[in-house]
Amino acid sequence: MARAEATESAQVAMEELRAAAEALEAAEGARDRVAALTETVQAYEAGLAALREGLRQAAIREAAIKGVFEAESERLAQLLGVLQSIEASPEPSLLLHPDGPKGTVRAGMILSDVTPALSREAADLRRALTEVATLRALQEAAVTTLEEGLAGAQTARTELSKAVSNRTDLPRRFVTDQVAMENLLSSADTLESFAGGLMSATIEDASVTVERPDFTAARGTLAMPVSGRVIRGYDEVDAAGVRRPGWVIATRPLTLVTTPWPATLRYLGPLLDYGQVAILEPDEGFLLVLAGLGQLFGSVGEVLPQGTPVGLMGGAEAASTQAFLMSAVQGGGAEATETLYMELRWNGSPVDPTEWFARSAK
Repeated sequence: MARAEATESAQVAMEELRAAAEALEAAEGARDRVAALTETVQAYEAGLAALREGLRQAAIREAAIKGVFEAESERLAQLLGVLQSIEASPEPSLLLHPDGPKGTVRAGMILSDVTPALSREAADLRRALTEVATLRALQEAAVTTLEEGLAGAQTARTELSKAVSNRTDLPRRFVTDQVAMENLLSSADTLESFAGGLMSATIEDASVTVERPDFTAARGTLAMPVSGRVIRGYDEVDAAGVRRPGWVIATRPLTLVTTPWPATLRYLGPLLDYGQVAILEPDEGFLLVLAGLGQLFGSVGEVLPQGTPVGLMGGAEAASTQAFLMSAVQGGGAEATETLYMELRWNGSPVDPTEWFARSAK
């Protein structure tokens, strides 16, 4: 069962990466290139994550088998010696005993009892050796797919960034008052004060009307804006004793960050000690803060459909297939080196995201 799980999960992951490569080619002529490339990048992320897990399982399984071999090396050596001596001895001589017919009968009875056990052990040993060979071949075969997957993911991200920059079909509800924004950035000393003054730093375009779905109807069902795992919940204290009214989400380098709900972009750029920040307005009175990104997409005032990319996390993908394989074997979230801070605010006050998001760990 363990063998089937280890090999199957890695093989499925390799198929996912091949499908992502096909999607990248298809995105070239897609009508909505941004949407197509967004799905492609996410497909690469899912495929690489699945391959990482599959290789981790394969490495664990291989180590477990080798551990058994090492722990029982002396007994296995004796078993192999017995099997070799049985195979090397002529069959008639095995039936003879120096004590005569009575000894031969006793030896035959003992042999008839021992032989099935030896056969079972030999079969188990053969299966284990075959499994090790299969797992090793699987890991070697995954290297080529992995190299193509890492390169394809980077190409998809680059193409997505270009497609977002060239996009002209989104309505724009607001424009930035540059002087007011600069004053706000220089005077705000907290996220709360910045969010409070944000409305006065943007000017609404009265000629643009956009119908927005009821955000409150999505309460408890929102998808995570990034593939990752919540490592610090709402109002929890971190190691430095800092308490923040939002979630800290651990994720992998360069992971795509998307809008969990149709929203207007109210701010994009650096902010205090939060790094690169995107602030979205999913509905009147609500602000969703996404902080800690490495790259930002879009322009302030644009109305983004649900699932639209707003940026990429920072960091760098594994520099080589060897580095990727090492992180896969380590597992335990060792590759989730980036953190996204997410805060949801309503009428100027933060609210617990737990009540709004369908929390999941990946």
